[in-house]
Amino acid sequence: MSTSSRYPFTAIVGQDDLRLALLLNAVSPAVGGVLVRGEKGTAKSTAVRALAALLPPVRTVEGCRFSCDPAAPDPGCPDGPHPADGPGGERAARMVELPVGASEDRLVGALDIERALAEGVKAFEPGLLADAHRGILYVDEVNLLHDHLIDLLLDAAAMGASYVEREGVSVRHAARFLLVGTMNPEEGELRPQLLDRFGLTVEVAASREPDQRVEVVRRRLAFEDDPAAFAGRWSGEEAELRARVAAARALLPRVRLGDGALRRIAAVCAAFEVDGMRGDLVMARTATALAAWAGRTEVAVEDVRRAALLALPHRRRRNPFDAPGLDEEKLDEVLRDAAADDPEDEPPTPPEGRAPEDPADGDDGPGPDGGGGGQPDPGDGAGDGSGGLPPQRTEDSGAPAPEDAPEALTGAEPGESGGGTPRPGSAEQQAVAAGEPFRTKVLSVPGLGAGAAGRRSRARTEHGRTTGATRPEGALTKLHLSATVRAAAPHQRARGRSGRGLVVRRDDLRQATREGREGNLVLFVVDASGSMAARKRMGAVKGAVLSLLLDAYQRRDKVGLVTFRGREAEVALPPTSSVDAAAARLQALPTGGRTPLAAGLLKAHDVLRVERLRDATRRPLLVVVTDGRATGGPEPVALAARAARLHAAEATASVVVDCETGPVRLGLAGELARELRGTAVTLDELRAEALTGLVKDVTDHPRARRAA
Repeated sequence: MSTSSRYPFTAIVGQDDLRLALLLNAVSPAVGGVLVRGEKGTAKSTAVRALAALLPPVRTVEGCRFSCDPAAPDPGCPDGPHPADGPGGERAARMVELPVGASEDRLVGALDIERALAEGVKAFEPGLLADAHRGILYVDEVNLLHDHLIDLLLDAAAMGASYVEREGVSVRHAARFLLVGTMNPEEGELRPQLLDRFGLTVEVAASREPDQRVEVVRRRLAFEDDPAAFAGRWSGEEAELRARVAAARALLPRVRLGDGALRRIAAVCAAFEVDGMRGDLVMARTATALAAWAGRTEVAVEDVRRAALLALPHRRRRNPFDAPGLDEEKLDEVLRDAAADDPEDEPPTPPEGRAPEDPADGDDGPGPDGGGGGQPDPGDGAGDGSGGLPPQRTEDSGAPAPEDAPEALTGAEPGESGGGTPRPGSAEQQAVAAGEPFRTKVLSVPGLGAGAAGRRSRARTEHGRTTGATRPEGALTKLHLSATVRAAAPHQRARGRSGRGLVVRRDDLRQATREGREGNLVLFVVDASGSMAARKRMGAVKGAVLSLLLDAYQRRDKVGLVTFRGREAEVALPPTSSVDAAAARLQALPTGGRTPLAAGLLKAHDVLRVERLRDATRRPLLVVVTDGRATGGPEPVALAARAARLHAAEATASVVVDCETGPVRLGLAGELARELRGTAVTLDELRAEALTGLVKDVTDHPRARRAA
């Protein structure tokens, strides 16, 4: 992408945390990258792509595909060995994008197994990790990337090298890059272990300030009208910021991280119960980068505070439904307590009338949004939450743009959740809190699937235990060595074999078939009618569903939620990877009205029909939570039975949670389960392992055994 066609970094309006986090990684790549979380349309991708123009140019060995530095070439480079002080050239720092659908070979590189076996040659085609060496690797929608690819990516980022191994043939090359990932939490969360591997995280949201939104639109339209002219108007600010990044990089080795700052970092991480030591290390590197960015050679208290706000929020999640965040009042209290042991340092005191994270007025020095003069004084930029970012200018007047920070992301309002708007005569009751979640057994769908990699049902996958071999369709990805040797052995004399080598041709190659686990679509159909309104009953039901949602999160499932009450059913949450969103809808679910059971089952049937068209390989598991009653409309029970038979005809694995209580029970939920050809479990069996054990026993149903 040419410089003139790239939106200037300094023209981005607002998003102080995002811009600062990216710049700190540009100053010190050892910080460990940035994870940007936020709603769509908030300049996440724009900011990352614009950052590449601020990085200094890279000197490389001439002809090296792995971008070795002529002054210190990698001794293990596959294109080496390179002579010391050999010929070199200079190029701009790269910004490499990793697509969500990329294969493992595209990421780490591909070995030509045929040439390796037949000729003994390590023919290696570099992947994206090699392209990104000494530049930026950008992963949009990182939460949608397969787990094994994220593991490879983060391992390379941590070690500074990439290793490719195929059937005893291995290649290693340097892979040091600035890692930036963006994601929309509504589409699903990252695992806590993966969150911890990102150095910093920032939350972004569109500003709710009209003047700032006007400025965003004005600049974007001006850029689209004439990109070259727009970039030219910001070239001065871009040059100043580029010079400041270079100056901060040069200053970084001279920044001192004193014992007092280290004690504060340790105190903060201990007070917030941060697991492991990675949080302490990232905070130390971030505080040092903040001091260098401000032009100082000593880490200040505010550097530690700001580093904590960037490095710790995503490391404090205690369960998957916890939103990342940090209690700033507690943070200030911990820093004040730590300062008591070092009387020479002042505790952090926010300016009067301003929240700790709000930018201060009148900062000096060139910043990401232009304006300002040269390098800031050593004392500037340390006492405000902006990290030294200056006020922004407007496109027309040069006056500062509004400095209001973007509002935090908010969850769904109760009225938007499963119950919908109250209807006349519904006798809607307030939402009941869910009971305490509990650990569940594995829910599995019968048979052998071929869906997306996960941790639930048996499936043919790229990773797992080897179960056989087949001829490859297209490029060979997983060699079955013994099957390949057996296929080539009978033809050695005819091929004129001499010596110890084995003559292997493409027709001999065999692809390994493997069996692992897949993720499924777990669709909950929840009865929210008046008969479910008993507080103990609904609390227990919500607790059980919440437990199954937690299990779905751990096993990489998609989940959906259909509710029915009053006169109709509705999709409270379309199938999504965001289990957090499903939990929020469940918590806010009110009850009341009649029981349109048939409508709920038909709505679920429509949802599954659409999902089969979108992803035919992801197999569903239907979980119906009801007491089995059907009221409203003509022949409600017969309609419900016919709707259930639609699911049975399509062999949808299902379980019915019987919520009926009391000494006299009608057994309607059991009849519904029989129509579904599924399994029923009573409300008394919801606790502990009873429910999920029965869900798992769906595979023991006679129809399931035949399918397997």
